[in-house]
Amino acid sequence: MAAVSRDGKELRELDYKKDTCVGCGICVGVCPTSSLRLGPVLPIARGIVDMDLLNINHNNCVLCGLCSSACPFSAIDLKINGENIKDSKYYPKWDIGTSIDSNECIYCGKCEIYCPRDAIFVNRTLPNRKDLVIGEIRTDSDKCINCSICTEMCPAEAISISTRSNTSSDRYETSSINVDLDKCVYCKVCQKACPEDAIRIICTTCMNQDDIPKVEITGNVILEDDVCINCGWCDNICPTGAIKTKKPFDGELNFVENEEHFCKGDSCHACQDVCPCNAVTIEDGHSVVNKDVCTLCGACKGVCPQKIIDIKRSTINLENIKSKSWQSILGTLSD
Repeated sequence: MAAVSRDGKELRELDYKKDTCVGCGICVGVCPTSSLRLGPVLPIARGIVDMDLLNINHNNCVLCGLCSSACPFSAIDLKINGENIKDSKYYPKWDIGTSIDSNECIYCGKCEIYCPRDAIFVNRTLPNRKDLVIGEIRTDSDKCINCSICTEMCPAEAISISTRSNTSSDRYETSSINVDLDKCVYCKVCQKACPEDAIRIICTTCMNQDDIPKVEITGNVILEDDVCINCGWCDNICPTGAIKTKKPFDGELNFVENEEHFCKGDSCHACQDVCPCNAVTIEDGHSVVNKDVCTLCGACKGVCPQKIIDIKRSTINLENIKSKSWQSILGTLSD
């Protein structure tokens, strides 16, 4: 449902996606009618308050679309007669994004693990283990005394013992020793551990290694563009260079401290709590930013109680700004 909607010569609808919003306040800074206001970003980020990061004054909003165009995280959409202005040739467009080269990807899954927004999913198919290890196993349930040493020692958890009831002795006896060949690697640990020689292993993996097929891993990587904030974690962590990210801003973030205003580190960590990129850590009692994954969104600057965070954006990667008034307003986002 649209956050703001007005019908006239044109049907204009402004949609706010709270799950995508990072609370940076960029939209608030460019709104010409002061219709946008940030909520308590820090308490919301810490889970103390359950409310939207952005509040929209329905009465003041003129549905101009500046906020939608300025948001680098696609948290606000303006639609005119059902068409998103991001798809219109008349409105600005962000020249940003993350791309994955499927030819270079090895489906290691590191990008999925490190992504701070859960925007990447790696699906991979591994070959059957039984096709890569070769051997033979012989078990003798008559020798087995049901001590379960083999099941406890097996590093692949491939062995289980089935039992049957001996009614004459009111005890359970071994009926069979079961080995899951999909898990077994023929390491012989069970054979060496068995006190009754109930398991015999022959491993022929090394002898028949020329017959073992090459390990081939297939799969695909799903990147949810609507969730991705182009922070560059995946780009920096990818071991094969298969991922490339272009961020919304070029520039730098620094902590400018003095005797009166200084970082309180572990006792505060407000910047760390609100950072949507997991770019801030506390080291030796001071906040440190990983500039490789910082998007320069400014969320941290807005909540810093000491006001020591300085952000300089040298470039804003926003194109197709045709209106001079919009150029003036959006130009305030960069130095």
